[in-house]
Amino acid sequence: MTELEERIGYAFRNAALLERALNTPSLRMSAPDAKDNQRLEFLGDAVLDFLAADMLFAEHPDEQEGMLTVRRTLLVSGHALSAAAETLGLRKWIRRNVGAHELPARAKTLADALEAVVGAVWLDGGLEAARAVFLRLDLPFHEEVDEWSANPKGALGERAQACHPPCVPTYEVLAVTGSAHEPVVTVRVHAGSLGEAEATAVSKSAAEVAAASALLRKLKDAAAGTGA
Repeated sequence: MTELEERIGYAFRNAALLERALNTPSLRMSAPDAKDNQRLEFLGDAVLDFLAADMLFAEHPDEQEGMLTVRRTLLVSGHALSAAAETLGLRKWIRRNVGAHELPARAKTLADALEAVVGAVWLDGGLEAARAVFLRLDLPFHEEVDEWSANPKGALGERAQACHPPCVPTYEVLAVTGSAHEPVVTVRVHAGSLGEAEATAVSKSAAEVAAASALLRKLKDAAAGTGA
């Protein structure tokens, strides 16, 4: 069993499946005949959605569709998957174009590769093998959620409109680094009397969401600290 197989808790019968799951599309720039992981990524995305839905349906028997959807969205979001891939050390095995720059933290490429690995496990070992790998991943299985958790920008907008005077949150791009293919974007959100916060992510939209989440977290921590 390879080190990666030990980490995910599954030994492949068809090692070629795991190899393909680790081949990013950029690899074909230096190895034109290589098969990339996009098909496996597509499959793994669906497998993770199913496994998350199945687990949440059983664990929260009294919740309706809306909240279950929020939980599933957070559990297998790109952010959660890239973080789980980092914890797994997956970047060590990902194959990319020769000379490619270092992947930024929480890069989408990491999430894509993890989805592809799960898709490969599904093909090689079936449902229960995929479920076992899913449960070993460092995903936010027990994270506290509320109805706005899947839409931080909407939640912040609601809070801002309730202020006196009401305002609309504004998002400002502070920096963009990395390549055009894999940018790293830092965004600041300002929401009037609610304050401001900054966050960095692998796209402008993701950074805006992360900044909104950061400001909401600051507001929640402040309220808890004052007993409000």
